[in-house]
Amino acid sequence: MTPSDFEYLRKLLRDQSGLDLSADKQYLIESRLVPLAKNSSLAGISELVQKMKGGSSLLVTQVVEAMTTNETFFFRDKVPFDHFPDVIIPDILRARSSRKSIRIWCAAGSTGQEPYSLAMCLREMGTALVGWRIEIVATDLSKEVLEKSKAGIYSQFEVQRGLPIQLLVKYFKQQGELWQINDDIRAMVQHRQLNLLHDFSQLGTFDVVFCRNVLIYFDQETKTNIFGRLAKATAADGYLVLGAAESVVGLTDSFQPCLDRRGLYRPTASASSKRIAISGAFVPSTAALARP
Repeated sequence: MTPSDFEYLRKLLRDQSGLDLSADKQYLIESRLVPLAKNSSLAGISELVQKMKGGSSLLVTQVVEAMTTNETFFFRDKVPFDHFPDVIIPDILRARSSRKSIRIWCAAGSTGQEPYSLAMCLREMGTALVGWRIEIVATDLSKEVLEKSKAGIYSQFEVQRGLPIQLLVKYFKQQGELWQINDDIRAMVQHRQLNLLHDFSQLGTFDVVFCRNVLIYFDQETKTNIFGRLAKATAADGYLVLGAAESVVGLTDSFQPCLDRRGLYRPTASASSKRIAISGAFVPSTAALARP
């Protein structure tokens, strides 16, 4: 890979996905794109770059997906999944008692472990959510990982990473060496392909937004821009959940941290004043109706 190839790929990835690779990440590009070049019957990365410059949109998509980190597992980092049933949902239940509906967005939902973890948390709350409409929207840049999430099929290794055995037995069915999450849990999650760099206002407003372990790959300007748009997508009394290594400090005044609740944020008054209220502007599918 020549220096010009590297710079072309760095710019392409930054423009297409927000991924901001430092100058010392040439090894990362080689480790992920050399196999892609071989699978495409190309001699190497230089030929791959030439094909993309020639207008191959398919290769551009494949390169972006190959370089996008999709590391995830059930109940990852644990703390957010303690906050969710103990703090977030009880507060939302009080605030939404008249409308009895909750909207949750998992941005960068990857292969589904995060949204399905939230769905299982909600199902474990039992009768507390009877009669409530629950909508969980999982989005991701990659069509491939969204298809895996829709299928809800995981290997033994994947279900062993963070998933308590009692939930595995309760909410999954074994298929040979694989495990598939039950249909009623899968029905609680809607999937949509979405690039966070693009406009997502069409998704509407959410009571809870999980946007974890994705902004760390973006440059500061991109993070600030996304935070501003996330503020508009979060209800004035809603919650934003970030990853353990992420923070709004020095990037935006649209969110403020919840004291003693790591990774948990709420919109500020200034952000709320800019938001156009669209409460009640959505109609969740009947498949998303919470059942005990």
